[in-house]
Amino acid sequence: MKKILYFIVIAILCACNQSQKSQSQLPIPNDTLNVKYSDGFRLYYYDDYKLIEIYNPWVKNEIQQRLYLVSDEYVKTPSDGQKIVVPVQNIAISSSTHVEFLNLLGELSTVKGVCTPHLIYNSDIRSRYANGNIVSLGDAHNVNLEQLLHLKPDVYFVASYNQQDEQAKRLQQSGVNLVFNNEWTEQSLLARAEWIKFVAAFYNKEQLADSLFSQIEGDYLEVSAIAQSVSHRPTVMAGGNFKGTWYMPSGTSYMGRLFADAGADYFYKNEASTSASLAFNFETVLNNFHNAEVWLNAPTATLNALIQMDERHNLFRSAREGRVYGFYGRTLPDGANDFWESAVARPDLVLKDLIWALHPDLLPEYQPIYILKLK
Repeated sequence: MKKILYFIVIAILCACNQSQKSQSQLPIPNDTLNVKYSDGFRLYYYDDYKLIEIYNPWVKNEIQQRLYLVSDEYVKTPSDGQKIVVPVQNIAISSSTHVEFLNLLGELSTVKGVCTPHLIYNSDIRSRYANGNIVSLGDAHNVNLEQLLHLKPDVYFVASYNQQDEQAKRLQQSGVNLVFNNEWTEQSLLARAEWIKFVAAFYNKEQLADSLFSQIEGDYLEVSAIAQSVSHRPTVMAGGNFKGTWYMPSGTSYMGRLFADAGADYFYKNEASTSASLAFNFETVLNNFHNAEVWLNAPTATLNALIQMDERHNLFRSAREGRVYGFYGRTLPDGANDFWESAVARPDLVLKDLIWALHPDLLPEYQPIYILKLK
């Protein structure tokens, strides 16, 4: 028995030494991209390639994907990742949230395929789709694989929706250069917007992206500082009753943090047990929010529709006094909503919209973009 234990200990020590040896042999990058807010990716610069590490949104510190960006397909890279030649010339996207990053970088022309094109707000993408210069890949959750393989994009940007994404595995097995673009999983608006640096790496435009983001970040922090100076923080509520369940943002979610940055007083501001939505029954919401001054992120675009959705919505002070706002300022008849598109890259404008609604005296000349006061 002692001999068996001896050999087990020796085997473990050897494995540890081998692991330490492999770690010590990892190349040291020449430089690292400055990422201030995002927890979802990191970018490292080496002599012959750039390495992007994308982190699994559901498993802390686990790398979901390694990408080696090279200028020539013959450049040798480590075998633990996917090689992609940049700058890319032909891409496909699965989500409208990817569009504005490409627009700000001046690279919309590289988009050749999109999912659910009717839900995209950008006029250039819609025009090129109508003219046949962009193809529809179907639904993002059930992509048309035949069409995607025929398109042969340099990369296909996808959003990762769960830990075990069977469709993603199938696409990768089919030879698609799938790239996870997980900006939507970040828990602050600035972190989401910082993914412009990630997208820029595929076009060798990191410097431009850094400059654009710095301006947006500066504007966001400046206007947030103004909102923090107010003497009165209006109490706010959010969401709506849908089939017996009312979903509200937690205090650590991107929406909860947005409320705080805009100078609002939110009942669940200290709820940090989850970054996901909080689910309540109607009675709980009525008890906690019946006297809230402002209703934000309403589920409908008109007051009539809000009351038709549930007549009990009129029990809330904010509804009775007409201080209800929703993100319907830029929509199209077929369902496209620019709040889920360009607003992802422009948190400074989203914050100004909320401050306009909560503290109109702070921004007297401002015209809201994404938010709409329900009538």
